[in-house]
Amino acid sequence: MTETWTATAIEGVMRRSAPRFEDSRGAFSELWRSSWTDQLGGERFVQANLSRSRAGVLRGMHFHRRQVDLWLLVEGRAVVATTDLRRRLQTGSGGSAAGRAVENQLLTLEPGDALYIPRLVAHGFWAPVDMALVYLVSNEYDGTDELGFAWNDRAVGIEWPDLNPTLSDRDLQNPPLDEAIARLA
Repeated sequence: MTETWTATAIEGVMRRSAPRFEDSRGAFSELWRSSWTDQLGGERFVQANLSRSRAGVLRGMHFHRRQVDLWLLVEGRAVVATTDLRRRLQTGSGGSAAGRAVENQLLTLEPGDALYIPRLVAHGFWAPVDMALVYLVSNEYDGTDELGFAWNDRAVGIEWPDLNPTLSDRDLQNPPLDEAIARLA
């Protein structure tokens, strides 16, 4: 089976939809084959995680310097935001996010959809309904590459559909993007 990835508005962020086969017993979908992601640079995924979120939960914005993510939506629906920080981090800190533009996009994922997220592309999602997300990562978790900024940073300008989501303590405490970048120096 040939797998087709589709480019999104942010360079390197790729998306695909897996075929779903249904009959009277239920349904079947392949979530991932290594040959599918070999087309995207051959990252070696070393850990799989399952995230379940209730309707109204927002997780993000998070980014990694060393890790690539591959998201596979299993149940529900997700409104995903990605923000490209690569150009911003290459030019260094200082100034405002508006002065050093970042590029955002919002995507909606349905069951069977996958999203490939490169290094230094921040990502987060809002769950309009209960959802389950399996995600593969290229580094085992140790906490040293978990970076984030405020989900509602006005200088970044993500237009989330819910302005009063349910957030974790971590996401509530994330700093504005300028401050998060300054901490990396």
